[in-house]
Amino acid sequence: MNEQITQADLTADQHLMVGGVDTLALAQKYQTPLYVYDTGAIRQEINAFKAVFDANDVPYQISYASKAFAAVAMYQIAAQEGIHCDVVSGGEMYTAKQAGFPMDRISFHGNNKSIDELTQALDYGVGCIMVDNFYEMQLLTDLTNQREQTVQVMLRVAPGISAHTHDYISTGQEDSKFGFDLNSGQADEAVKLAQAAPYLDLIGIHCHIGSQIFELDGFKMIVDKLVTIFARWQTTLGFYPRVMNVGGGFGVKYTSEDQPLLPTEFVDAIVKETIAQTKAQKVPMLEIWIEPGRSLVATAGMTLYTLGASKDIPGIRKYLAVDGGMGDNIRPALYDAKYEAVLAKNPTLPSKEVVSIAGKYCESGDMLIWNQKLPATQPGDVLAVLDTGAYGYSMASNYNRNPRPAVVFCENGHDQLVVQRETFADLTRLDVPLVTPEKIEN
Repeated sequence: MNEQITQADLTADQHLMVGGVDTLALAQKYQTPLYVYDTGAIRQEINAFKAVFDANDVPYQISYASKAFAAVAMYQIAAQEGIHCDVVSGGEMYTAKQAGFPMDRISFHGNNKSIDELTQALDYGVGCIMVDNFYEMQLLTDLTNQREQTVQVMLRVAPGISAHTHDYISTGQEDSKFGFDLNSGQADEAVKLAQAAPYLDLIGIHCHIGSQIFELDGFKMIVDKLVTIFARWQTTLGFYPRVMNVGGGFGVKYTSEDQPLLPTEFVDAIVKETIAQTKAQKVPMLEIWIEPGRSLVATAGMTLYTLGASKDIPGIRKYLAVDGGMGDNIRPALYDAKYEAVLAKNPTLPSKEVVSIAGKYCESGDMLIWNQKLPATQPGDVLAVLDTGAYGYSMASNYNRNPRPAVVFCENGHDQLVVQRETFADLTRLDVPLVTPEKIEN
């Protein structure tokens, strides 16, 4: 049995459960592919973060990085738990508003925010805009001047510290599309411009050093560097931030090979390092913001598939095909991300073979898992791919004109549909038929 699954995750018949609900019942009720979430696990993770901050008695905010999974119901969970959310597009901002999420607890990120998106943020009254570059600084300055509207801002900086992670998801290094460079003096100039803008209330500095990070060193280094710079700014620029936002990127366990720290261990180290460095630099303590996304939802979610065709190449490989694939989980193709799967009807059965799990999309690279140990299977069995709660639904596509799956939340033995399965009609809803030349002439 997969080491992440315990007897408490199984029914009396040994069926896999999520949030106390039988996954086979879910597959039958909602069909597959199907994203399912244990929302109780999400709440537990949020409260674990709160407990670490509270134990250290420091000011803080937890801001859910909603790019990991954005839906009306997810924003409602965040609102119920009293945390903040960050958004990276007008669409995420709109979804949060539709969910009734308090707009003053929204932070707006992005490296190329449009005038329309910035206007939308000001119209909605978002709590903070993360200014990413000089062009955006000018746009926002002009807009707030025209409207005579004050808005809180943070400056995103590129600190020149790269976490040990995949190149495509490493965002804190000096050569990055994100943020004002610290080492060249860009950030100093950005502080001056923000201070000079009459309607920009510069409350803090933001950085993000990468994703799926397994080590504490990068976070300690960024705290040390930022606090040192803040102390210099206090003297040279007359500016000391109220908030230091260190982003997220706390690694999670996708496979048995992953050995991450607990997300709360990262937070505890960040807090203690901040306390130590502010004392050493003789500067005020900062309000610490974190932006967990993956670490809140990844392991709380799984994807259910139905097995179909198989292909056995003697002496080489056996393929098992599922009714989804890269359209609902692009991460294996995009990042070479690794996952593990179990047979939902009984994860405790001994392994009988090693198979590779293929998707149904017309790409040879549409492979979800290579070399997965499984019991004997047959077409129609439900396969559960574990820990798919982050960047599955949010990166899903309609490639090959396949509808995107439904999403179900489960908690305390109850299930609720929170995103409907797309239909074939949905796929053509925005299509506009071609008008032929004959019809145009008439």
